[in-house]
Amino acid sequence: MVGPSRPQFVLFGSSIVQLAFYEYGWGADLAHIYSRKADIFKRGYVGWNSSQALEVVEKVFPKDDPVQPSLVICYFGGNDSVLPHPEGLSSHVPLPIYERNMEKIAIHLQSLSKTTRLIFLSAPPVNEEQMEEVLGITDRKNEWCGIYSDALIRLCNKMNIKAIDMFSLIQQREDWLTTSFIDGIHFTPLASSIVAAEIRKVITEADWEPSLHWDKLPTEFDISISASAVG
Repeated sequence: MVGPSRPQFVLFGSSIVQLAFYEYGWGADLAHIYSRKADIFKRGYVGWNSSQALEVVEKVFPKDDPVQPSLVICYFGGNDSVLPHPEGLSSHVPLPIYERNMEKIAIHLQSLSKTTRLIFLSAPPVNEEQMEEVLGITDRKNEWCGIYSDALIRLCNKMNIKAIDMFSLIQQREDWLTTSFIDGIHFTPLASSIVAAEIRKVITEADWEPSLHWDKLPTEFDISISASAVG
């Protein structure tokens, strides 16, 4: 850790998180907005589902760490929602198990500190045709993404956790199929900007004390340079 210490925001999830700093990604947007305000840590794991996340959540977020994150943005669901394989060779997690996994992850994150805030992101839609053409993937269906997205939103409502319905958010644009993905799954800069704007909106409107709005956080070394220092 380099000092002085700042609030820590941790992005925890699968490839949507691992690629959050790629090509003007939504994580890069947050890092830019919170420059000299907060540190953005990325803990993203391509291909992971909620079961794998549950196995490591206590290692990624140890309860006995003297410094706990001020904000955790958590995303799992897209990989869970792929179609099951007859021999189990997929990242599919049955819906009831996905819901239990995410609840256990949320309970652990809520236990870190009284001031650790959470934002969960639901499974986004996919462009099935583009995904097959670019990646050769045919086991991920938009309908299933919606089912898993709805399940997460219901869970977050029950647990009083801020949530962003990425499935609906991305599809608000009429041209979402052709503008949102680089490969049918992962976000273009445009889609990332939509997600980043929604995250900032949630933070702005949240009644958290202390506030995590960028304008409410102190700017590191925000001091005037004296005339003697420059001359």
